[in-house]
Amino acid sequence: MINAPNLIEQLKTGDEKTIRKIYEENKNGFFLFASRYNLDKDELTDVYQDAVIALLENAKKGKIDELKSSLTTYLFGIGKFMIFQRLKKKNKTIPSDEIEHFEFEYDDYSEDEINIQLISLRESLKKLGEQCLKVLTLFYYEEKKLDEIQSLLGYTNKDVLKSQKSRCLKQLKDLTKK
Repeated sequence: MINAPNLIEQLKTGDEKTIRKIYEENKNGFFLFASRYNLDKDELTDVYQDAVIALLENAKKGKIDELKSSLTTYLFGIGKFMIFQRLKKKNKTIPSDEIEHFEFEYDDYSEDEINIQLISLRESLKKLGEQCLKVLTLFYYEEKKLDEIQSLLGYTNKDVLKSQKSRCLKQLKDLTKK
């Protein structure tokens, strides 16, 4: 396959052959990946097509010039976000372990919605205990490994730190729901 920087450049120019190649090479994998979310085939097809379009738009806007993952991973991340949005509209639940490890870069949502979510998150973070705030900040914001956090915060056991992080994340989720 063509290397990622060249692929991204070809996406920016709207090269149909490259777009078709990416579409076809990832389609079966996406459907296999997305089949666990209980959406019918037509919905999954819509999601996949929308995700490819979002990938192209983000490429044209220069948002993936410094992409740290593969295009496939990025495309699947967009698709997963879109699936979650559909499930949310249908009032279906998403397993919490899915959300905990979910990252996305997709810009088809309103700025007002983001601002409201950020305000809610900031307020919830203020209500967390100091230790929880330290653990979550080091892990998610500063992207430190658990070993580093264990050393920095003086935890004697990595499993205790994992449990603390999990409890803190659950507490934060509960606070943001209120």
